[in-house]
Amino acid sequence: MAANSMPGKRGALMLGLAWALVLIVSLGAAAAIQFLGHATYAEVVTAALAPSPQKAKSKTPGPPPPAAAKAPVVFETPPGGIVPAELSPAEQAAVAALPPPVQLAVAAEPSAPVPPPVALPPIKGGLAVANPAVLEKTSQGYLPRISDAGVWPMQAYAAPSPPAGRPRIAIVVSGLGISARATQAAIAALPAGVTLAFVPHFADVPNWVALARQRGHEVLLEVPMEPYDFPDSDPGEHTLRTSIGEEANTKRLSWALSRFTGYVGVTNMLGGRFLSESGPIEPMMTFLMRRGLLFYDNGAASRSVAPQVAERLGAPFAQATNTIDSIQAAMEIDHRLSDLENEARANGKAVGSGFLYPVTVERVALWARGLQGRGFVLAPISAIVATGKK
Repeated sequence: MAANSMPGKRGALMLGLAWALVLIVSLGAAAAIQFLGHATYAEVVTAALAPSPQKAKSKTPGPPPPAAAKAPVVFETPPGGIVPAELSPAEQAAVAALPPPVQLAVAAEPSAPVPPPVALPPIKGGLAVANPAVLEKTSQGYLPRISDAGVWPMQAYAAPSPPAGRPRIAIVVSGLGISARATQAAIAALPAGVTLAFVPHFADVPNWVALARQRGHEVLLEVPMEPYDFPDSDPGEHTLRTSIGEEANTKRLSWALSRFTGYVGVTNMLGGRFLSESGPIEPMMTFLMRRGLLFYDNGAASRSVAPQVAERLGAPFAQATNTIDSIQAAMEIDHRLSDLENEARANGKAVGSGFLYPVTVERVALWARGLQGRGFVLAPISAIVATGKK
């Protein structure tokens, strides 16, 4: 009897050891994800923007209507800028009053067919509205411009600046528009003082931008720029590159600027190589400044010369000093946010950048709830910008 029980005991022992091994491997994998992070920013961007036939929309449905107002409608403008019939006579007159199209001098370059630009939303609805005074109708669509009265888009679309007297902290979360579900969650969870940066590649992004502005968020446009490991990390065919020349980069930049309206400025999507060379940066920053926009360097390019170029040009500029989610773990993000408070206490202001990771949205939302009680104010990026010599 005892001899017959030995195989059973041995089998039970082996089964127990197997389950223990599975448990150890699972815990190790979880720890690796926690401390080494999930997919990187570059990996997420490259995967989302991988070439596909006429990629135009996010993979999940577009934004629902705002709680208190109907979701803004985005019209497709055919070549020539036909005014949508849904606009009222007064709105049609406002659009018709825009300056005539300006032909941009650009160098021809082989590329896939460019989808038609997205037109401005109807000229009504408060913060969600495109301001015709700071728009120019061009062959590539509506581009921002400084108004005849001298108003910059950076001013026209700026969120309210917090009162003076307390150290200011700006947080810019990028990557909005890549995932509709994550974009909706971020707009719902993050406080209005957080600035949101949207990618230009998807047709439903103008709706998200309008919704974000209705909720009080200031908006930036993410422009794809060449990273060091291009083309392994490839943010798409409209990427600004160091090797294609000023005219071609201006054409690509204009494409991005025409995708939607309502932004105070531009920020880099990737861009480690592009931002490390002053040659291509200077014409880009000059073009943005002449159109009344700020440039925000999200800090991803460790060798960026954008601060020096901005100072030399006198361009409105801000740069992140802390990437809060380089390690995607709650404890690490909390430490980085605490570092921003220390920096703001010492210098009067601080700027942090993050990506649309769920853990980033969660920790920033929790951190912001007690910010005023700790003596700080959350500020939009336009309230942090500096300008160099004029």
